[in-house]
Amino acid sequence: MPKVKKQKKFVELKIGKYGLFFNKHYHFISIVNEIMLGIWFLAGSILFLWETTKLAGTILFIIGSAQLLIRPILKMIHAITLKKDQSLSREKA
Repeated sequence: MPKVKKQKKFVELKIGKYGLFFNKHYHFISIVNEIMLGIWFLAGSILFLWETTKLAGTILFIIGSAQLLIRPILKMIHAITLKKDQSLSREKA
């Protein structure tokens, strides 16, 4: 059964001789992503008000939609680290 340890800078999920470390330091990247996403959709909405700028608005909506799709993937990549538990290696030696 996996053991979960909560520490100040990360949460560790131990599975056998390996551990998954969920870093809390990457929230900044997530917040920047959220702000950019809001800017794309706001600008796209404004550009949709005029017929001459609808193409630019559509492009910004496509960029924002792609960012919505990428957002959970980025969060997982930045939140998870796989490390080998060195203490188990020492016990066997």
